[in-house]
Amino acid sequence: MNSHDVASFSTFRSPLLMNADDTAVLVIDAQEKLMPLIHHQDQIQRNIIKLLQGAKALGVITAATEQYPRGLGTTVEPIQNELNPNEFCPVAEKTMFSCRQCEDLLTKLSKAGIQNLLLCGIETHICIAQSAMDLMSLGFRTFVCADAVGSRTPLDHQLGINRMESSGAVITTTEAAIFELCVDSKNPAFKTISKLAQQ
Repeated sequence: MNSHDVASFSTFRSPLLMNADDTAVLVIDAQEKLMPLIHHQDQIQRNIIKLLQGAKALGVITAATEQYPRGLGTTVEPIQNELNPNEFCPVAEKTMFSCRQCEDLLTKLSKAGIQNLLLCGIETHICIAQSAMDLMSLGFRTFVCADAVGSRTPLDHQLGINRMESSGAVITTTEAAIFELCVDSKNPAFKTISKLAQQ
């Protein structure tokens, strides 16, 4: 874009930003036997739900994975209830810590035009970090909601965030993400997004 082409300023949008039509929210392993062990798990669960509610209002695709659900249980019910029913559900099961094992899900997302994956869930330093680095290597731009991921200890959480950021993942927050996806206060979903931000 020509820096002096003022007429195009309002229509230009940076490719570094997420959009509702090229982004999916991916909930990683927010499961029954894991979530109670996570530091600040109540806040993390609330933020995951807020992300999913924002995604639903904006028409953003949502999907989820579960790590060995026979042993670790399924996605906790409050989060499961907020997942948009779509072709990317039911939840993709895996035994690898990284969600790169969920080939069918990732192929469907790619074919649907998804370029950006916004990650939330647990644990930051294991399944989130390994997934983020694999997803970036597979060609997805990867965003991580720092206040919607967690680990059993604050140190593991922080080091996981640091490692992902230094490897090229974009670290964001729940509020920043939903407003970024909303784009404009004229968006019909803006009132919903604004209310979610105040919760």
